[in-house]
Amino acid sequence: MSFNLLLQNLMYFRPVSLSFACLVWFQKVAGIIIWKTDVKSFPDRKNIGMDRFTFSVTIRDSPDFFINATAWGNDGYINGLSSSFSIGDCVTIENPLVAKKDPDTGDRYCPTTPSLYRLLMTEAHSQVCLCADMDTIDRLLTLIHLPVTDSRDFYSLGDIVANGQRLDGTVINILAAVKSIGELKHFTTSDGRKGQRLEVKLFDDCVASFPLICWDREAIQLVQTLIPRETVLFIADVKISFDSFRNGMAATVNSKTIITVNPDTREASMLFSYAREVAESGALDQDEKAEDMSVDSITDVFTVSQLKEKAQESPEAFFGIMYSFISKLDLDSSVSKVIRTRCSRCKFQVTDDMQSCTNQLCPGRDQGLSATTGFDLLVDFSDHTGTLHACSLRSPVAEHTLGCTILPSPKARTGIRGMVLACSLADPGEVKQHMSALVQ
Repeated sequence: MSFNLLLQNLMYFRPVSLSFACLVWFQKVAGIIIWKTDVKSFPDRKNIGMDRFTFSVTIRDSPDFFINATAWGNDGYINGLSSSFSIGDCVTIENPLVAKKDPDTGDRYCPTTPSLYRLLMTEAHSQVCLCADMDTIDRLLTLIHLPVTDSRDFYSLGDIVANGQRLDGTVINILAAVKSIGELKHFTTSDGRKGQRLEVKLFDDCVASFPLICWDREAIQLVQTLIPRETVLFIADVKISFDSFRNGMAATVNSKTIITVNPDTREASMLFSYAREVAESGALDQDEKAEDMSVDSITDVFTVSQLKEKAQESPEAFFGIMYSFISKLDLDSSVSKVIRTRCSRCKFQVTDDMQSCTNQLCPGRDQGLSATTGFDLLVDFSDHTGTLHACSLRSPVAEHTLGCTILPSPKARTGIRGMVLACSLADPGEVKQHMSALVQ
């Protein structure tokens, strides 16, 4: 039964006074999980010294109806139930208890829903299982890409930056693309509680980088599956605050937030097209400041396999020296693939006949085009441990040793993004010294 019919049936069970709760057992409801919280524990007031465990999900069964469902029970039941499904799964909940929302707290500590009710799941009466009916699954899966609020009601990152501290402490909606996903950080609080933190960098056609902070495991697990530069997010009810360390604004996922991945909206489609274009141009790489790194300050030496392993362990940029040889140098491609023209201000790829840069993030987009032309080659680097494929070699380093600036191929969704800061023939004695140490 749908939540729409569920709400119609519950009209007959409305309490006479708000001081009385409406509790009704409902037989079965199917929906897709659009959000999920971490498992938490609280002291059990009925059993001193014992804890009760809980977590919540938000499930949806139609474009207009979704509802919060909370499970309560002991440690084994709640953690086992929580681990049995994730955001994006289609589930069937049997025998949930239907209760009217608390008139005082309502949706203060959970996502806002259009329903006047909430579902409760208990070990004694309720069951949750993955949906097995393919027709139902096909119908529900389309709902995961629908924002939970008006898709036109959002702030751009430019709006947030422009408003600055006037938005401090507010809860708003954001539409933005994923630029990069940071490294998961673990920590222990002063009272011994363990926690985690992950930072995602967002961007749109106005702002090149904006931080989104995630603290909950469920939110972190969701964003870790996203493909940077190929994903757009509609983030409903995210908290905006002023970060004194950054001296700028930041967004934080909280208990009310729901993230919709690649929303099926016109605005999201336009942003996705822009994100793909700007990613392919290489303009997003320019703020990483790799070109400002002093080559003399780099001392770490890597083999190809060590470099790949380190890149898998951490998505953060790092620098190192690699003793290798160029195993593939594609000089037979068309001229447009070997020599390219870029805006001298933002490095966005342009053509000579353009009057101005088309990159919305370019600091000089309202001025006349200033462009430079240089090498843009794809090469492979190899050593005795493997090969680093499809690296882009760009000027100006190229002019010193052929012309090489290393970037991973934009066609590779997973790989290593690096920058060749210098390239020269290695001294044989130096190679022997370092490679002997690495082999050992």
